[in-house]
Amino acid sequence: MRKLLIFAEQGFTIVSLLLYSGAILNVILSGGAGQNNLVEYDSSLIRVIFFLIYLVTFLLIVLRWKKTLYFFILSNDIWLFSLIILTVISVTWSFEPSTTLKDGFTLVNSSLFGVYFASRYTLKEQLHLLAWNFGIIIVLSFVFAIALPKYGIQTDLGSPMWRGVFVHKNGLGSKMVVSGIVFFILAYQTKRRSWFFWGGFILSILLLLLSASTSSLLNILILILAFFAFQIWRWPYQVMIPTLIMVATIIQTFYFWFSNNSDVLFTSVGKDSTLTGRTDIWPLVIDRIWRHPWLGYGYGGFWQGWNGESAYIWRIVGWVPTHPHNGYLSICLDLGFLGLGLFLLGFWRSYLQGFARLRGSKTALDIWPLIHMTYIALASLTESALLQSNSLNWILYVAVSFSVRKNIKQN
Repeated sequence: MRKLLIFAEQGFTIVSLLLYSGAILNVILSGGAGQNNLVEYDSSLIRVIFFLIYLVTFLLIVLRWKKTLYFFILSNDIWLFSLIILTVISVTWSFEPSTTLKDGFTLVNSSLFGVYFASRYTLKEQLHLLAWNFGIIIVLSFVFAIALPKYGIQTDLGSPMWRGVFVHKNGLGSKMVVSGIVFFILAYQTKRRSWFFWGGFILSILLLLLSASTSSLLNILILILAFFAFQIWRWPYQVMIPTLIMVATIIQTFYFWFSNNSDVLFTSVGKDSTLTGRTDIWPLVIDRIWRHPWLGYGYGGFWQGWNGESAYIWRIVGWVPTHPHNGYLSICLDLGFLGLGLFLLGFWRSYLQGFARLRGSKTALDIWPLIHMTYIALASLTESALLQSNSLNWILYVAVSFSVRKNIKQN
């Protein structure tokens, strides 16, 4: 009976991760529409499903309330707690209180799932559950693209692009970055049946290429290099310090080269230097941020279409973005510099503790927290990958932030 309950709980976790990934339901309910003709669809089914996930997550936490309470006390993540509380109380100054109340509720529950995920499972178990999640996404993405091209292929971008079980090709690309890294770490660490994980890694890269997401391809290349660079931290100090200085010199040299040749590089991969219009809206977003710099417009209170403050940006740029395509600017719009400061302080603390954990360990699994936080920092430069409710990126950020603290104190 106990094994059956454990199996059922793991099944619930995998299904929840799948839904938090944004896979399957959205693309089906939208009828396979592209971004240029995406129509409004009834999302009540999605809301009901997520409410059930919140309810089950809460019950699982209550059933292990002693362990969860101990976990909270042990983690002592005051910056993350403060950031989440700030999103909730921002309803008092929000430009759209009803949206802030709704989004704040989903963010709190999403964060609770991250806490549950970190407190219930070890890092090894977390990665294996993520492998199951991404394995399902990979298989279904091939099925959708080959057998159901109406859903799996995006055709409104000039040429057909694979999007798999997501509403946009960039959704597939970004998820395959995380998928590729998860499978890569497990394949690097596992000796038995490593071929399964290498297969997952190869298929993740293949789907990433088929999605034609340039930024995602660049991100996974950086993360693979970072994986090996982080292992330098384990070397003896007399070897580690000169090596890190050399690596930093190479990175700085590349940065200066990129700064002088960015236009040529973007053109060679079929992109423009505005990053598909992103840099056009950033100055406008910054202008709006300076109007309410300290507390922002309330969580989710800015992007309200033609009836909100976002109308100013829509009129000028000539298209209808629903977020600033930059995670740091997104936090500033929602919660001002106070919110961004809380996030950066929490991120920096978790990052340092990730290095402390890595220094005292020998397994590739312990690189995962640093890798995911690095991915969040990279992805947020061109996408609003921070502080999103019902988002796998945010859930995993919460989970790794708690995991590094838990393991440091237990070790």
